[in-house]
Amino acid sequence: MNCVAVDLFCGIGGLTYGIRKAGIVVAAGIDIDPTCQYAYEENNKSIFINKAVEEIKKEEIESYYPKGCIKILMGCAPCQPFSNYSLRYTKEGPKDEKWRLLYYFSDLVKKIQPEIISMENVPQLVKRKVFDDFVESLNNEGYYVSWKIVNCADYGVPQNRNRLVLLASKLGDISLIEPLYNQKNYITVKDAIGKLPKIKDGECSKTDALHRASKLSKINKRRIKESVPGGTWKDWDESLQLLCHKKSTGQGYCSVYGRMEWEKPSPTITTQFYGYGNGRFGHPEQDRALSMREGAILQSFPPEYKFIDMNHPQTNRQIGIHIGNAVPVKLGEAIGKSILKHLEMYKGE
Repeated sequence: MNCVAVDLFCGIGGLTYGIRKAGIVVAAGIDIDPTCQYAYEENNKSIFINKAVEEIKKEEIESYYPKGCIKILMGCAPCQPFSNYSLRYTKEGPKDEKWRLLYYFSDLVKKIQPEIISMENVPQLVKRKVFDDFVESLNNEGYYVSWKIVNCADYGVPQNRNRLVLLASKLGDISLIEPLYNQKNYITVKDAIGKLPKIKDGECSKTDALHRASKLSKINKRRIKESVPGGTWKDWDESLQLLCHKKSTGQGYCSVYGRMEWEKPSPTITTQFYGYGNGRFGHPEQDRALSMREGAILQSFPPEYKFIDMNHPQTNRQIGIHIGNAVPVKLGEAIGKSILKHLEMYKGE
């Protein structure tokens, strides 16, 4: 099928890699963060364009679509303004200006008129006016639009991560393929990372520079030793509990300082997954938080995905943002398969 995609807000390439794995050419990715370029280009046969989406011209994007191809425009606008982790609103919308990026996405659609649109984001977006405006704009441009909120575990991601997936087409009805997994056969934490080399906190694997774990303080070492998979800080001796845990307002935050469970998908991988106190990010049996590689694999990046440019080393914080903000690869692959199935229906011979 002669179809080519351009990936807006591409980051380090989770969506691009998944779409390519499904069998679609991705000509280029666009992102404002220059630190994403190494991982994006090193792992994908695609060009990285370091520009803000509000600055890029339609002619530049159109130059990456071969003449006569079916054009796909896809992307995941930064979702922090709508995330449960940062719900800060004014009467008009989130205080964070990033929410306006979806309007720039919509504007590019109007100018380029691609046959296929894909947009992935956090579920909370559907409650906001900007989402209604985005869908209305697509309808006005003659697109058939469908969207649904899915658990990424249903598509082979070893992680419970709910995401909004929108697909739109000029050709006819389009929708995401049916789930490929269910609770009986989800890919688990053990399936995904159970065979990686053991490391201690503060250590790095000798064979993989990304398989490294943050150093724990003495008291956090004591805390994780008393943590059980799926348990909470309430399992600790009272002397190890934080003051905030003892207040009524802290009783609901049971997942922080928790261990993951081997036989279940992981919780949502955030940008701070490498910190033991930032969520249920304790390793199921080793006394440490997740390593950077483990977080990437739980986002369904393949174990060989390259993140580290030895000429320009990055901090755990930078790489954590890259991994946590990425579209899970397997969800991207499902989106790609959905697009191809749709094209075969309307364009197949």
